[in-house]
Amino acid sequence: MARRGAALELAVLGLLADSPMHGYELRKHVNGLLGWTRLLSYGTLYPCLKQLTRGGFIAADTETSPRGKRPRIVYRLTAEGKEYFTSLLEDGGPSAWDDENFGVRFALFARTSSPTRVRILEGRRSRLEERLDNVRTAAAHRRERMDAYTRELQRHGLESVEREINWLTELIDRERADAFTEQEETSTTDKEK
Repeated sequence: MARRGAALELAVLGLLADSPMHGYELRKHVNGLLGWTRLLSYGTLYPCLKQLTRGGFIAADTETSPRGKRPRIVYRLTAEGKEYFTSLLEDGGPSAWDDENFGVRFALFARTSSPTRVRILEGRRSRLEERLDNVRTAAAHRRERMDAYTRELQRHGLESVEREINWLTELIDRERADAFTEQEETSTTDKEK
């Protein structure tokens, strides 16, 4: 899933797993899932839908409209699409925590297993810590050549990454605590039987 457009594919499959949708509705929901900084055009959405249809992961059904309006195409997930979507959700490798895919992956965390969520969160945190270290090192070498605005922009960027790292650490700790509590409850229930 490391190729460009994987986030869109995952978003489309995730939304269609909830219910069938026509193109306009799907675009609106995908835009909500991708966030306000990445608006999706139809020129990007429809090639993705065609590719997923050719792959047998979604089906396109024609829905008749009242009063002579043009029929709409409604997209739905196929059985193969459900299996493919499930396999994508459990992929916790490096592409899952990169900038392109992380937001969509996180939006679909409720459907992802706890160990996979932890793997993705830890991978994202590790990547950001590495990036933060590289930026700090580079900034230390160039600091005297920067004007006040460039330094301020860099400070803002560093603080944003630090906030995300702290947020990820909280999520990882919470996820592990929930998994431990669940494991304890299962163990207690098994002993009572």
